[in-house]
Order: sequence, then structure tokens, then C-alpha cells
Amino acid sequence: MLYKKLYKSLLGDILIVFDEEALLGLYLERQKEYEERLRDSEIVEIDETALQDSKEEDYKILKLTEAWLDKYFSGEDPGFIPPIKVRGSEFRKDVWDILLKIGYGETRTYKEVGEALLTSGKYERVSNQAVGGAVGHNPISLIIPCHRVIGSDGSLRGYAGGIEVKRKLLELEGKRKK
Repeated sequence: MLYKKLYKSLLGDILIVFDEEALLGLYLERQKEYEERLRDSEIVEIDETALQDSKEEDYKILKLTEAWLDKYFSGEDPGFIPPIKVRGSEFRKDVWDILLKIGYGETRTYKEVGEALLTSGKYERVSNQAVGGAVGHNPISLIIPCHRVIGSDGSLRGYAGGIEVKRKLLELEGKRKK
């Protein structure tokens, strides 16, 4: 069964989508998928009453995700990643795996992400645009840190949650180059 719950953050609402095993989506209000998932009547909405009436082991993925978000928005590196499950092409999954290796407060360029893909030996060539497309289709914002990917000139380029949100996230982390 799929579940969803809104999380109130200093950047606005974040929609958490999960099942019994893993986090499936983390969407900021400005993302296209946010509205789609919010309106999806096949995803069961969890409210505070359901949480209060639940057992300790119920909704463990939600509780881990909210703990991660609480720590993150308090300005700390959460130090863990809740179980996640992503759907996408092999290329996109490879890009998202690289994003997961970008440390808290660090950034990488689209070019550096592409170079990491080439270093893996799985690809003979990779365009920055292809990397950008994969970064832009990240279903688990913040935890898979697509906001940490910047232009080669240090500029903030596209972000599904908006450039201003990306700037605020990097400021929250006290951005520093690797």
C-alpha cells in the first residue's frame, strides 16, 4: 500500500510518499509531481490522528523520513538516509547514486557528475544535458541531494523546487566546494 503525508518545513510543505519498506518520493510544493501525488486518491493520506493511534513499528519509513527532515532543517547533517526506492532508467539511477555521495555542505558540477559516470566504466560518453535531465527528475528531493549540483561557473541552475529554494538549501548547509 502507498501512503502520503505532508511535512511542514521552513520552505513550505513537502509531500512524503512511502510504502511499508521505503521512501518513494519527497516532493517540494513547486514540483509538478507534488500536485499529482497530492491528488492521487490511490495513495492513502496519513494524518496526525492515524499516527497517534499507530503502533511503534507502524509507519516506520515515515517516522525515519520526518526525523531526517527535522534534523536537516535544524541545520545539521542528518547522518543517515532512510530506506529509499527509486524508479527510473539505469542512467538516472546511476546519476542519483552519485548524488547520494555528495556530502552535506558540498557541491558538484553537472560536469563532475558526468565525469563520475565515465569513471564508473559503464558509459563511453555523457552529456551535461543528460546529467541535468536525470538530476531534474529526482523523485526524492533533499535526501537525494540534487540541490547540490551547480553549473561549472558556480551558478545555480535549474531546480524543480525553484532557484530561490536551491539557494536557501545551500545556505542552510553552509555550502563549501569539495
